[in-house]
Amino acid sequence: MPPSRLDAVYRSILLTKFFTKGWGNPENLRRIFEFRKVVANREACYNLIPSNYPVNITKDEEWSDCHVLEGHFQSPFDYHLPGIMPEETKTAHFQMILPKKWTSHKIKPICLHLAGTGDHFFWRRRNLIAKPLLKESGIGSILLENPFYGLRKPKDQVRSSLHNVSDIFIMGGCLILESIVLLNWCEQHGYSPLGLTGLSMGGHMASLAATNWPKPIVLVPCLSWSTASPVFTEGVMSASINWALLENQYFSNEIYQNDLAKMVKVIDQDDAFLAGQHFAKHYPASMARITRIRNESKTTNAEIKTTKSINETSNGNSAPVKNNNKAQKYQIAEEKAAAKLFPLNLISNRFKNADADALKGVCLLPVAKHPLFSDSKWREHEAYQFMRGIMDECTHLKNFELPVDTELIIAVCARDDAYVPRDGCMSLEEIWPGAEVRYIDAGHITAYLLHQKLFRSTISEAFQRSIKKYPIDNS
Repeated sequence: MPPSRLDAVYRSILLTKFFTKGWGNPENLRRIFEFRKVVANREACYNLIPSNYPVNITKDEEWSDCHVLEGHFQSPFDYHLPGIMPEETKTAHFQMILPKKWTSHKIKPICLHLAGTGDHFFWRRRNLIAKPLLKESGIGSILLENPFYGLRKPKDQVRSSLHNVSDIFIMGGCLILESIVLLNWCEQHGYSPLGLTGLSMGGHMASLAATNWPKPIVLVPCLSWSTASPVFTEGVMSASINWALLENQYFSNEIYQNDLAKMVKVIDQDDAFLAGQHFAKHYPASMARITRIRNESKTTNAEIKTTKSINETSNGNSAPVKNNNKAQKYQIAEEKAAAKLFPLNLISNRFKNADADALKGVCLLPVAKHPLFSDSKWREHEAYQFMRGIMDECTHLKNFELPVDTELIIAVCARDDAYVPRDGCMSLEEIWPGAEVRYIDAGHITAYLLHQKLFRSTISEAFQRSIKKYPIDNS
């Protein structure tokens, strides 16, 4: 079915713009890329957080329908990547929604809820998900404030308008480590079983966090998918990005191109995450490889110019070459040069249309100048592919470990989601065998507005699976 028209209309009337200051400090991006390799290793990531990490409880109140705790702690991300986080984001704030009295002394389920785009403070998740979930299923909740949102929003940031692309990676890294802090704290205070959930961006962040928990954990990601890449390059949110600014920054600073974007030359869209993965794994050796390819390309381009000059001289003008042998030599030389830049056998069919849009599903990193592109189209395409490559590097679930028990995962997706396109992306079932994916016949906005009860019932069902599969010992 076609993407939801309501999603597009709703996004178009919002004032929020993303990445208004550009990509972010390239040195920060490089450090994030390197740290991502640590976070992708579950044991290494989990061991970054001491089990007794200090958590401060600042409020303990009895409300009419629940018991509410509030607290804060220093984000571990700031310890491991100092100097990257804005000051306001460094303290993690959370709120807990608990029953006044548990019905069981040993079964005390807690679900950690991560916020979606634009979900500032706690009231939305508390009233739409946490309190009804407690009433309907007896499941308590922890609501963690996202970095750059609510209490953690930088003073000069307007609404949810993240200043830099790097901010989304900082947010993700923070939430992964902060989730470990809170899950450890819950275990120490006797809460079990534990789970993770979230809507939209929150669902994807919950998925990333689940990959780094060393025990079976409930996971219910709603309205998210396997990577954030298509959200910012193909979904309706891509229209809220100042691509001209990103393009200009990309080409005005060689560090973006020389140190960050020289990844795998050509990969299918399904494997776009491999571009960033390959570059990060083999850095700095990958840089030497790129330099060698570039030098070879320059040599072959010189051969083309020489061959073309001979052809034109033989004809006395620049008209099409009539001599078949010389024309064939020129064609061979041209194909030889192109083959050094990218394997044409993988994408030859896409070039036949002689249309720049024919390359939309191909990830070219680095993007070679090709006759099908005007200078402006080529620059635009390279900035676009850089965005896709770094998003896949830092957010593609294939780059992280398999959750300990995928049978505790139930994902809920909207069939007509225009915010989170799924075409051409690896499916959750491919990446996480054993996980279940359910679909709602709706778009992103309609699903959010009308299907909160379904999200809650799915969370409850996943917790029941956990309780049945892993009975809680009295000890």
